[in-house]
Amino acid sequence: MKLNEILGTEFPIIQGGMANIATGEFAAAVSNAGALGLIGAGGMDAETLRAHIHRCRELTSKPFGVNIMLMNPAAAEMSKVVIEEGVQVVTTGAGVPSQYVPAWKEAGIKVFPVIAATTFARRLEPLGVDGFIAEGTESGGHVGEMTTMALVPQVCEITDLPVIAAGGIASGRQLAAAFALGACGAQAGTCLLVSEECPIHQNYKEAVLKAKDSDTTVTGRSVNAPVRILKNQMSREYLKQEKAGADRMELEKYTLGALRRAVFEGDTKTGSLMCGQTAGMLHEIRPLRVILEELCAGCRETVQQLAREV
Repeated sequence: MKLNEILGTEFPIIQGGMANIATGEFAAAVSNAGALGLIGAGGMDAETLRAHIHRCRELTSKPFGVNIMLMNPAAAEMSKVVIEEGVQVVTTGAGVPSQYVPAWKEAGIKVFPVIAATTFARRLEPLGVDGFIAEGTESGGHVGEMTTMALVPQVCEITDLPVIAAGGIASGRQLAAAFALGACGAQAGTCLLVSEECPIHQNYKEAVLKAKDSDTTVTGRSVNAPVRILKNQMSREYLKQEKAGADRMELEKYTLGALRRAVFEGDTKTGSLMCGQTAGMLHEIRPLRVILEELCAGCRETVQQLAREV
C-alpha cells in the first residue's frame, strides 16, 4: 500500500518536520498542495504548538500531522496536546517515543518515528507504531551515519510495517529509487525550502539555490549532535573548534539561536542554514504544488522508462 493510501493524501509524500520552519500555515499549504503537511514542534512549547494546530486547521480540511522532537523539554506536554487536539499523524525525532506511543495509539493517531538505524525499528515495532521514516545522512538538520540507499532496504528487510524513505529525495528519479528500495513513499524537506510558500527568509532561500552539491557539511559529530547545514562562517568556525577538541557546551555558543537567525533574520553568515545534499539540484523558487507534481510525474516517467529498458 502506498503512503498516500495510508494517509488519505493525493501524493505519497510527507513534508519534513523542520523546526522554526514548519509552521501551521506552511503545513496547511503543503496539505492543500497534496502531500501531508507537518507542524514542526521542535522550536515550540506546548501552547504554541496548540496555536499552530488551530491555525493549520483553519487553513486546510485535509490531513496534516505534527513532528515532535523528543529532546524538547516540552515533549511530554506536547504528547498530550496532539491527543487533545485530535491530530491524525505524529512523527517523532531525536529520541525514542516508547512512553508516548500507547496513549497516541489509544487516541487513534498514526505514529511514524524517524529512525537512522535498524536498531530503532526493532525496538519500536512491538509498541504498535504504524511505520518508520528511515532517514539517511543526506538529509538536512539532525542526521545519522547511514545513507538512504543503505538504510531503507535494511529497515524493509526486518519489518512488514510501511517504511518511508527520507534524505536525498528531490527529483522523480530519487522518488522512484525510494520505491525500488522498498519504501511506500518519501519524506521531503530540502526541496520544499525553495517553495513560494515556505516561510524562511529570502536570504536563506537564495543560499540554498546558490549551493552546489558539496556545499553542505555536518557539525557536531564529535559531541553526538550531528547536524547537516550549508557551509558558512559559523560552520567553519564550529568545525575548527570541534577539531581542536571543544566540548558540547563550548560549541553551543555557535549554534544557540542560530537556526532562528537564519530563518527569521536571513543571517547567512552566523545562522544555521539546515539543508540536505540535494541543494545542488535546486535552481528556482516554485509553488509547492508544482514541486510535488514534478516529483510524482518524474517518478512515473522514470519507472516507465526502466520498464522499457529492462
